[in-house]
Amino acid sequence: MDKSKIKVIAMDLDGTLTQHKQPLSPEARATLEALAKKYKLLMVGAGQVMRIFNQMEHFPIDIIGNYGLQYATYNAETGEMDVQRDLTLPLGEKDAVEAKVSALREKYGYTEFAGDNVEYHPSGCLTFPVLGTKAQQADKLAFDPDRVKRRKIYAEVCEAFPDYCVFVGGSSSFDMAPKPYNKYYALDLYCKEKGLAHENVLFIGDDYGTGGNDEAVYLSDIPFLCVDDYTQFPALVRFLLD
Repeated sequence: MDKSKIKVIAMDLDGTLTQHKQPLSPEARATLEALAKKYKLLMVGAGQVMRIFNQMEHFPIDIIGNYGLQYATYNAETGEMDVQRDLTLPLGEKDAVEAKVSALREKYGYTEFAGDNVEYHPSGCLTFPVLGTKAQQADKLAFDPDRVKRRKIYAEVCEAFPDYCVFVGGSSSFDMAPKPYNKYYALDLYCKEKGLAHENVLFIGDDYGTGGNDEAVYLSDIPFLCVDDYTQFPALVRFLLD
């Protein structure tokens, strides 16, 4: 990584800057404010733009959401997000999707679940909630904290859904975005639109292991800074402020 060439700091949110779905800590906010004086800041998330913006308590930052299906810029005059892109892609044939998920449940013993078999998102993304859409939070957190259970069948889920980028999502799910949408695709498109080289962007993320939604960036030529403990984010990026 050549720090002198970095113009944009692109980041994941949950697990990188904050605990899952929690607001920014004062320390993280102060660090972002300091970085913003030297670099363009960009949030690159799996969730929707407005969910990310609200979680960050309206921190002034441009946001890519839903793996690139959404993109919005911060309007300093209004304090709100101006949506530049908000794509809705057609869902696959629901009967076929349900059958594939049900077959995976039968094969691996996940036939007991609460709520729906599959969650369908307006963007065209899907979620295979192993414990169901209405599972108790405590059950979800206890299900697969080290992701071993889901990584064991990750390749087979990918094979069953070849038209999707598949991620080991949350605490008990597989998230799927229609190809080619993933964080690498989103950042590559951003670079093309802004006239940037990949070396001009530093991505900071925590979910870089097998099936992680940061993995595609981690395996690419875009410089990557790994975060394994979100509370250490201010210390990890201090060198960028020197």
